[in-house]
Amino acid sequence: MNRSYYSDTIEKFNVTKPEEIIGQMAILSKFADELSQKSAWREEIRILQSVLSKYSGGIYFEYSIPRMGQRIDVVLLIQSVIFILEFKVGEREFPMHAIDQVWDYALDLKNFHETSHDKCIAPVLISTEAKLSETLISFTSYDDKLLSPIKCNKDLINNVIDKVLLINEEENVIDKAVWESGRYSPTPTIIEAAMALYSGHSVSEISRSDASAINLSTTSDEIASIIQNSKNEKHKSICFLTGVPGAGKTLVGLNIATTHIDKSSELYSVFLSGNGPLVNILREALARDKVTHGKEVGIKQRKGDAFREVKLFIQNVHNFRDDCLKDIDSPPIEHIALFDEGQRAWNLEQTANFMLRKKDFPGFMKSEPEFLISCLDRHKDWAVIVCLVGGGQEINTGEAGISEWIESLNRSFPDWHIFISPRLTDSEYGAGEILKGLSNRPNVFYDENLHLSVSMRSFRAEHVSLLVKQLLDLEIDEARKTFDKVKSNYPIVITRELKKAKQWLKKQARGTERFGIVVSSQAERLKPHSIDVRSPMDPIHWFLDGKQDVRSSFYLESVATEFDIQGLELDWVCVTWDADFRFSSQGWEHRSFVGDHWNQIRKEERKLYLKNAYRVLLTRARQGMVIVVPFGDEEDPTRNTAFYDPTYDYLSAIGFDILT
Repeated sequence: MNRSYYSDTIEKFNVTKPEEIIGQMAILSKFADELSQKSAWREEIRILQSVLSKYSGGIYFEYSIPRMGQRIDVVLLIQSVIFILEFKVGEREFPMHAIDQVWDYALDLKNFHETSHDKCIAPVLISTEAKLSETLISFTSYDDKLLSPIKCNKDLINNVIDKVLLINEEENVIDKAVWESGRYSPTPTIIEAAMALYSGHSVSEISRSDASAINLSTTSDEIASIIQNSKNEKHKSICFLTGVPGAGKTLVGLNIATTHIDKSSELYSVFLSGNGPLVNILREALARDKVTHGKEVGIKQRKGDAFREVKLFIQNVHNFRDDCLKDIDSPPIEHIALFDEGQRAWNLEQTANFMLRKKDFPGFMKSEPEFLISCLDRHKDWAVIVCLVGGGQEINTGEAGISEWIESLNRSFPDWHIFISPRLTDSEYGAGEILKGLSNRPNVFYDENLHLSVSMRSFRAEHVSLLVKQLLDLEIDEARKTFDKVKSNYPIVITRELKKAKQWLKKQARGTERFGIVVSSQAERLKPHSIDVRSPMDPIHWFLDGKQDVRSSFYLESVATEFDIQGLELDWVCVTWDADFRFSSQGWEHRSFVGDHWNQIRKEERKLYLKNAYRVLLTRARQGMVIVVPFGDEEDPTRNTAFYDPTYDYLSAIGFDILT
């Protein structure tokens, strides 16, 4: 795939007329009619043709970064260095957002472009009219051949290139053809993925394709085939897609939904989730992105209008349920429904209680899975449900787990075809016994392509979810072995001091890499550390707003709980551990703070929810995390050091580095 609007050798670029170069770019660019864009291109070409005469290599204009939905102004390959040039034509200053922008571009190539991994990359921000006499050039502390962003004006470009070439010790010249052939295998956040898919990119453009990861395209194609066959043969089907935390289940669901986004099509689909923060954040991100891209092409659109369009694409499952209650005979407009986090659907007791209290609907006798299936079952011809299932993710009272979906099918929908991931029998899904009831049922198909076994959340280490499982299951020897595989690429450090953890986060993050503090919703005794779980935070501001907004995660003032962050991720995370889930010689102890003391949790269901809460917290980081276990206070009986020290000692014994 040609990822740039114009590419050639530097030698040929230098002797090509600017009008010819602009003409080639205009054919591919949706911004070509804008006079300001053509003027910017003309000035960039003029500047570069005046400074690149003594260099050889490759040049690329408007180089695509699908994960970010953006394009790099210019990429240069000179000797053994990749230069990322971001032009601000006519600008005299160096805005912080522009510095982060060019840094993000460089990080994207470093992390996700195969033939850029081991190369020296120099991000350069060129404010053409800035007054500078010299430039500062330095490598970052990561020792990964990535330079810190270089501030430059139009007169210092030669100076920057020469200095970078001088300090780079690599001698092998980059082969232009080899570099171009390198696979681009990004691992986007779910927010980035939703924006990229919604704007027309395919799942193959924004996901990894290396041999160690299950190809998301294969799984998406498998589900698409099931949908098409169900339509052609006029039967109703349900698919159970499983995956480890961060494997891309939600990404598969969003891919199907964006593929069938045309309301006039019989294949029109809807993406449904009971995860309120996830739904609200994705809607807001898509609406903001739609308005931003509209401005770029000269289309003015109010955010409210954009939000209404997005709202049809991503819905809260409870709103979908309520619409289906208004007319209990008519089918929904959608033939395809994708239920994210299907294991979190409510059981009969929770559903009936809610319907009585909130909807004044007494005598409701269906669990949420059974009612949702019945809604699609109203179609006379065909329908497909795709149930995205995470293991060990139930964190709320009344969440039925996946077994209720199977029981509902056996109880009320004998004609539905069932496509099952073979891993649904694993212990963390809690459906092993109930699946035995399908043995005599026709049209039950086990499909290996319906399981995503490798976490894609962390592009630095694929075994983090396994490590967390072993840590929580007290399999310390296995956890040590897994951490040995993880630690070289994915730092995990522990400390007793929150201040040190905050400093570590800020030091690790580069560009707009997002970081924040996460805690258990039961972490009631972190108030002395200025953490109050009862103080509400706004997930939209926390996840989407920038470094200058005090409500954002960057400020490290507001914290997210498992309910805020499930299904989402950050680049760097601080997990602050309280005495609600504490290690002891008997194993994990489960506590709830009531009044002025910790009560022991005795119900197995609540114990599971608390354990799963920490599973969620410990699997949110894409690049690394710091775990804080406070010292405690002997003078405070609610924060006795004995509540915290054993947990810290247990984590230390796994081998996590101690932050000094």
